[in-house]
Amino acid sequence: MGKDVIIACDFSSAKETYEFLNQFGRQRPFVKIGMELFYAEGPDMVRQLKERGHKIFLDLKLHDIPNTVNKAMKVLGRLQVDMCNVHAAGTEKMMRAALEGLTEGSAKAGPAAPAQRPLLIAVTQLTSTSQKQLEEDLLIHRSMEEVVASYAALTKQAGLDGVVCSPLEAPVVHQQLGSEFLTITPGVRLAGDAAADQTRVTTPAKAKELGSDYIVVGRSITGAANPVAAYERCCSEFIG
Repeated sequence: MGKDVIIACDFSSAKETYEFLNQFGRQRPFVKIGMELFYAEGPDMVRQLKERGHKIFLDLKLHDIPNTVNKAMKVLGRLQVDMCNVHAAGTEKMMRAALEGLTEGSAKAGPAAPAQRPLLIAVTQLTSTSQKQLEEDLLIHRSMEEVVASYAALTKQAGLDGVVCSPLEAPVVHQQLGSEFLTITPGVRLAGDAAADQTRVTTPAKAKELGSDYIVVGRSITGAANPVAAYERCCSEFIG
């Protein structure tokens, strides 16, 4: 997979999701299924979207003891998604356990399963977290860039494929860990759109300039008067 725009389908039901995606006709955009939709509809929603031809980023941000995460990833691996994630704060041991579980689970997905396991990435710091919150709430007294770079290095050491970070941190991640180590960047808005609850945001064009490999765009597309046009604008700015 190369550079792509991932639409955050942060809907509460399958009905809402399909009504939204049906607007795209024969296009099959890469979609993100997060906690709300997965908890509402379960694994069947993932299977149905895969049958329709969508690539899927399953955004559940696993963060638990290594054994629990390992077992959960074995289950998720069988869903044949294209990308899934954990929290880097769960430690290197947890991330290694996640990778082992995902690899084992995807190998048991059946004869139609892809030859490669899904990409496994780790969340460094949420794009809603500010420097002030990092220090006062999380008691981490380093710059956001330092923290993200440190978590990213731990993620690579654990054998994962990349990290979730804001586009603002993508340059330092690539500088320190190489261009092959992926940066998946939420916190992307079209120019003029509200930042809402995000604090570290950029436009698709700026994310491209900063070196993001994938951008995750939610409300700028899902809340647009013309979602297809907004998606195509994001693709034009980010992919070219």
